[in-house]
Amino acid sequence: MSFTVAIVGRPNVGKSTLFNRLVGKKLALVDDTPGVTRDRRPGDARLMGLTFTIIDTAGLEEADAESLQGRMRAQTEAAIDEADLSLFVVDAKSGLTPVDTALAEMLRRRGKPVVLVANKSEARGSDSGFYDAYTLGLGEPTPISAEHGQGMIDLRDAIVAAIGEDRAYAKEDVAVTDVDISETAGEDEDEEPVYDDTKPLRVAIVGRPNAGKSTLINRFLGEDRLLTGPEAGITRDSISVEWDWRGRTIKMFDTAGMRRKARVIEKLEKLSVADALRAIRFAETVVIVFDATIPFEKQDLQIVDLVLREGRAAVLAFNKWDMIEDRQAVLADLREKTDRLLPQARGIRAVPISGQTGWGLDKLMQSIIDTDRVWNKRISTARLNRWLETQQIQHPPPAVSGRRIKLKYMTQVKARPPAFMISCTRSDALPESYTRYLINGLRADFDMPSVPIRIHFRSPDNPFEGKKRRT
Repeated sequence: MSFTVAIVGRPNVGKSTLFNRLVGKKLALVDDTPGVTRDRRPGDARLMGLTFTIIDTAGLEEADAESLQGRMRAQTEAAIDEADLSLFVVDAKSGLTPVDTALAEMLRRRGKPVVLVANKSEARGSDSGFYDAYTLGLGEPTPISAEHGQGMIDLRDAIVAAIGEDRAYAKEDVAVTDVDISETAGEDEDEEPVYDDTKPLRVAIVGRPNAGKSTLINRFLGEDRLLTGPEAGITRDSISVEWDWRGRTIKMFDTAGMRRKARVIEKLEKLSVADALRAIRFAETVVIVFDATIPFEKQDLQIVDLVLREGRAAVLAFNKWDMIEDRQAVLADLREKTDRLLPQARGIRAVPISGQTGWGLDKLMQSIIDTDRVWNKRISTARLNRWLETQQIQHPPPAVSGRRIKLKYMTQVKARPPAFMISCTRSDALPESYTRYLINGLRADFDMPSVPIRIHFRSPDNPFEGKKRRT
């Protein structure tokens, strides 16, 4: 991107609505409640021919530095310092407040370009608020309606005037040698492709509130990128951050804490949980963070089951390990409970960590990579059919109503997660216990722990079905 823009202003002036308008997606949560946004969220914006990075920020308020609002303000100020340009959004409908005046003075002291944006200018009676914006001393305000998309051309012109045409329309050159055409080449379905350990990896961090998810990501990044604190439920949006681990790009999603469904009553929390569920669906590997001091709550088990049902690769992280005294005994107990309480995730990787001190994070990242490798695994058809024949010899399928079920042919139909199709007779009569036997055999014989494995059975079409028998 050619430049970076931060959207700033007091709470509930429409910053997140404008952010969603510019990125063309409903990424940021929007609600009438003031202070919905807490972390700073980046996105790729397009505006009438302009492409740039946009950062949504929390509403700026005067507050003590140690309070939650004070930590939110520090995040917003960091975004302003990072950006090349600020969009200062005011509410033309409700008019200016002393907070707007204080924020204008703060932006002026920064010495960076500022575009004054008068949002909600489509509302009746907004003219007075629009003209009052001149008193802030930041130039002519640009009237827009972020909700209805009005005034976007004027906003584009104001951004170009503030940043300069050369900077606004600068294009990045892409070298032809950087284009990888190997992905378009055809692959032999009987060959097992090599795992690409250079491809960017999407990882979602989920768990109950106050399990330490944001603190963990901050430790990975080596900076206070995400808002943290002793209060439960600080994170609301699913925020993505990128960093490199041993030369590989990792895109990590921080999500809101997921409480039991019966306790999620407020609309805003429902939106946050829905956003976390979307992050799980779009991730490749999901790290479920447990509080090691109170692990295996019912909600922890339900989150793991949800991740596996979605077909994601899962890794358990027992956080706050620095607070555990008798570590050997606790670790043995955790391993026993993992095997007993999560039979559907046999072999799942579980790593004790401390997001506060950084202990165990390299081992956690290696477990994430190893799990993703299994999640992408493909097995040749020839190996699968030799294995299927051996399995039937060791444990033949049961006879149902006096007739033996025959498993004829097996192939892998997809990866991510691994899914297999078996052609057999009377597929509807095959008991669930035999399916579990085959899944456990695949895990053991092909080294596929911790990922969901799916097997589909198909009976060949009978050409004589439905035809009358001749007499």
